[in-house]
Amino acid sequence: MKLQESGEMYLETILVLSERMPHVRSIDICEEMGYSKPSVSRAMSILRNNGYVIMDDSGYLHLTDSGMEVATKIYDRHNTLSAFLTWIGVDEETATDDACRIEHVISDETMAAIKACMEKNK
Repeated sequence: MKLQESGEMYLETILVLSERMPHVRSIDICEEMGYSKPSVSRAMSILRNNGYVIMDDSGYLHLTDSGMEVATKIYDRHNTLSAFLTWIGVDEETATDDACRIEHVISDETMAAIKACMEKNK
């Protein structure tokens, strides 16, 4: 199943939060993304039903293998694109904001070419 951009953003947020804190709850996602509790609850339900996220008995969220695969791909794209845009002269804040939008639509081919270009010119 192809995730929409919002689903990818939620998975990426869970990954980022899990690197900063021992447990991730829906309320943590609300605070991080600035979304309402009902919006996050609905999204988590969809992600659970599609096998990307599980919630344990304590209410903590965990990425499944497929959720982790999507989250790490998006997070890698975000970091690579932010670095690339900064490298070509875009200010850091704009680069980060633009990378957040581009990461969801860029092709694998273009992403690979950007990575190769950056590697070649280190």
